[in-house]
Amino acid sequence: MQYREKLDELETRFEQLTASMADPEIISDGEQYRKTAKSRSDVEEIVSTYREWKKADADMQQAKGMLSESDADLIAMAQEEIAGLEPAILRIEQELRVLLLPKDPNDDKNIVLEIRAGTGGDEATLFADEVFRMYTRFAELKRWKVEVTHVSHSAVGGVKEVIALISGIKVFSQLKYEGGTHRVQRVPQTETQGRVHTSAITVAVLPEADDVEINVQAKDIRVDTFCSSGPGGQSVNTTYSAVRLTHLATGTIVSCQDEKSQIKNKEKAMRVLRSRLYEMELEKQHAAMSAERRTMVGSGDRSEKIRTYNFPQNRVTDHRIGLTLHQLDLVINGKLDEIIDALVAHYQAQKMNEMAA
Repeated sequence: MQYREKLDELETRFEQLTASMADPEIISDGEQYRKTAKSRSDVEEIVSTYREWKKADADMQQAKGMLSESDADLIAMAQEEIAGLEPAILRIEQELRVLLLPKDPNDDKNIVLEIRAGTGGDEATLFADEVFRMYTRFAELKRWKVEVTHVSHSAVGGVKEVIALISGIKVFSQLKYEGGTHRVQRVPQTETQGRVHTSAITVAVLPEADDVEINVQAKDIRVDTFCSSGPGGQSVNTTYSAVRLTHLATGTIVSCQDEKSQIKNKEKAMRVLRSRLYEMELEKQHAAMSAERRTMVGSGDRSEKIRTYNFPQNRVTDHRIGLTLHQLDLVINGKLDEIIDALVAHYQAQKMNEMAA
């Protein structure tokens, strides 16, 4: 098998890290213990899969050795075992090739999800609201936590803009390919002649940065407080609980009024602000990522699309991978796994081809 030497090195590293976690000196140093545990966790899955392959390979060699026996029953048993082991070994080797791909350092992060209505007027705001509910339901199925930090409603009950924090296990790895322009084709509620209209919204998915990656100083931020608007009762609408943060160096502005507590609103706004600043820093370091970010957000025009949701035909199409499903009713209710799995597989295959080249 390819990469055997690399896998042996990773297994040795895993054993060393496991031993280090039992070292009293490391246990007594919280930061060092955290780093060691994280490093061990990063290679645990690949080492576990490699050990599964080694066992299957050993069983295969033993079964092949039985083919030289004179007992017909033993030979038949060996042939049956080999027939079962061959596809299992191929599957494990494919998993190892994927696990050996360069890891996106953001895959384990939580995200900031930003959805904005584009072209299409009121219909675009209604679709933005539906797409946000789609991701919320998907998050519920994954047992992730969704926290809205900002929402701006339209006159027809749609959403002009919504920003939310989504926390859980490997959130960015699942949703990082959702960024781009999403297009909807359907008969709007306001259409009296039954004509199908096309509208568009933009979705951006940003990895959430922590304090270590982006250190935002208090002196670099202007904090403004104001009365929240919208539903929430008297305590929300008459107290200065809403918070607006302005990062002076970049002019980045983040608002949050979802909570009744000014402190909680400020904490949420800071999480969004750090993530936006982190994204800016990544764009500076990687020109390619900057181009990808611009492509992701686009202008919200109907012609710039990564996915189309066609309601009359119950059809959803992801244009990047040519995938079409006639189950829009399920997708819009959060059943996104088939699309997301296909996207992940597509981009993993691209990476493998690049490595082979």
